[in-house]
This record gives sequence, structure tokens and C-alpha cells, in this order.
Amino acid sequence: MDVNLPVLLSAGLILLLLFFVGYIGMKIRIPGVILYIILGIILGGFLSDNKLLYVSGEIGIVLLFFMLGMEFPLSRLVGIAKRVAPAGFLDVFLNLGITMLICYFFGLDWLTSFLIGSVVYATSSSITAKLLESSKRMANTESEFMLGLLIFEDLVAPIAVAVLVGLTAGTSLSGFDFAIIFVKIIGLILGAVFIGQVIFRKLEHFVDKYLTEDIFILFIVGIALSYGGLALLLDLSEVLGAFLAGIILAEVRRTQNLEHVILPVRDLFLPLFFVYFGTTVAFGAGIPMAGLLIVLILWSIVAKILVGVIGGRMYGLSKKVSLRAGISLTQRGEFSVIIASLALDSIRLFSSLFILASALIGILLFQFAPKITKMIYPSTPKQMKYKVPH
Repeated sequence: MDVNLPVLLSAGLILLLLFFVGYIGMKIRIPGVILYIILGIILGGFLSDNKLLYVSGEIGIVLLFFMLGMEFPLSRLVGIAKRVAPAGFLDVFLNLGITMLICYFFGLDWLTSFLIGSVVYATSSSITAKLLESSKRMANTESEFMLGLLIFEDLVAPIAVAVLVGLTAGTSLSGFDFAIIFVKIIGLILGAVFIGQVIFRKLEHFVDKYLTEDIFILFIVGIALSYGGLALLLDLSEVLGAFLAGIILAEVRRTQNLEHVILPVRDLFLPLFFVYFGTTVAFGAGIPMAGLLIVLILWSIVAKILVGVIGGRMYGLSKKVSLRAGISLTQRGEFSVIIASLALDSIRLFSSLFILASALIGILLFQFAPKITKMIYPSTPKQMKYKVPH
């Protein structure tokens, strides 16, 4: 029998359920992210295609990356971008290129191989950022490298999505189509730079005056959602738009005060994203291509560790810190879900199983990354001292 609960009652029950799940996670020392994803899987039949849950989760993700962007004023971000590019291209080669070859040798066609390679490519920005924060590793030397690599992936992933949309629709993309995508990305970045440098650098007095007013949170959230929405309007990632919106606000030089205002709103909405992510994992009868699935799960872990170890050294990190970064980058998430939604049923199920397995394994590896690296590199007297570029 179908029971149609009022929306308000449903929302209240979901929030209470999230509280109890998060409380249990605190007691048994399991990251809430894992439990929220599992909860979404369990409730998938009840919450599938729930627009309210989807929008609420989107707001949480936007605010998460908006706050991250506020930690990176433009001058600091430029320095990071120059240093992370070699690791970013290595990431594309290993996780997209080599994965395509593995799929092809397992008998899949090039289009399906490209789709699965795109699913395997991107680390989950949302899960990684949340884990960095909740584990109090945001101040660690590898966090800047990891976040820079995530933003690099968020620039590449929309291009992969655009190519796949064109190919799965039976059309081909011309050089002009690729040029349009790059123009959109560059335009979004330049727009953020202009707004931040020309407008928001002059708003310090305005922020100081109204920061404690109740209505000020509407101003901050409105900027975050608007620029994230603008990115979606341009067929780009809302994560990229939200991060750039944070960079805009960073020019006000009131990061700590702004974070204090927005943190409660983010913490209200963010768990809903992980529940929604869980509802997108649909199980069918049997596991398609079980051998390939196992190979790709193992390869996806190895490839990300290689990106951390080799790319981290290129970035200027020590061997120990580079390994810790690599072990912490193995979880896949939101972009993989978007790309998997373009696939046919069997490949979609295959991709969903991969995403779920890599998310759960990746979260566990993230938690144990400090212990694993300490076992491999027990002494640190000669460890490189890392200086944040200004």
C-alpha cells in the first residue's frame, strides 16, 4: 500500500534519521559519509527521483566547495594551478587512458571503454573534501595538492561528459564544439576573477557592517548558488562554479567570519547529498562483467596511488606525504554518477557497482592513510618542509 506523507513530515523524518545514523557513526567511529551512502541505498526505493532530496543535496555540495574556494585567494590559486598541472595530466593518462585500454582488451568497444574510463577517472570531490575536513587533515601539507588535483579533474570531467553526450546521441563533436567548452570554462574563471578583483575587494566595509545581520546569510548563499547555477547553465560543473564563487568572496579577506555564518547551513544540507548518491546506486540481478569489475577496482586504487606518489613529488611534497595523498584519493563519486547515467542498463549497473565499491573502499583507505604511510615511512626527520606559496 502506497503511503503519501506530507513533504514537511517526510523532510523531518529524514533529518531525524540522519541524526541517528550520524550519532551511531560517532559512537562506532565509522565516517558518517559511509553510513549516509548506505542509508541512501536502503531507502532508494522510497526516495528515488526525489526532487527535494536532489536539490537539497546540490545545495550542500555547492556550499561545501564554496567554503573551500574561500580558502584560496586568486594569487594562491594561480601558484597551485601551475604546480598541479603535471599531476593532473598524469591522472588523465592513468585513470582514463589506461582504463580505456583495459576495457578494450576485455572485449568492449571504444565508446563503452571511454564511458567506463570516464567513470573511473574522477575522484569524488565531495567525499574527499568532507573527509579532509572531518578528519582535521585540511591543514596537512597534502591537502592543497589534493584539492588542486580535484579542481583539475572538475575542469576535465565536463569535457568528457560533453563528448559522451554527443557520442551516445549518435552525433560527433567537432573542433568547434570542443573550443566552445573551453571558452565556457575560461569565461567562468575570468568572470570570477573580474568580480572578485574589481567588485568584492571594495566590499570589506559592507561585509563588516552587515555580517552580523540575519539577512546577510541570504547574500552569501545567493552568490554561491547563483555562480554554481551559472556553471550548470553553461553545461559545466556546479562544483567548479561554487569553488569560483568562494574565490570571489575570498577577496573580501574575511574568510573566518564568513565561514562562521555559512557553516550551519552547509552542515544541514550536505548529508542529504550522500543519501541522494546512495539512492542512485541501483542493483539488478547478478553482477555484469565481474572479472572486469574486480580488475578495475584494483587498478583504480593503484592508479590513484601512483598519481599521488608521482604527482605529489612533482608538486614538491615528500615521499611520505605524496603516498598519503595517493591513498586518500581512491574514492569515486558525483561525476562518476553523472557519467554512468549516460550508459545502457547493464553498463549503468556495472558502473554503479564500481562507484559504490570504490567509494566505500576509498573512504576506508582515507581513514587509514596516515597509519599506512607511517608504517612504510616510520621516521620523518629528513621530511621536506613544505611552504604554502603566496
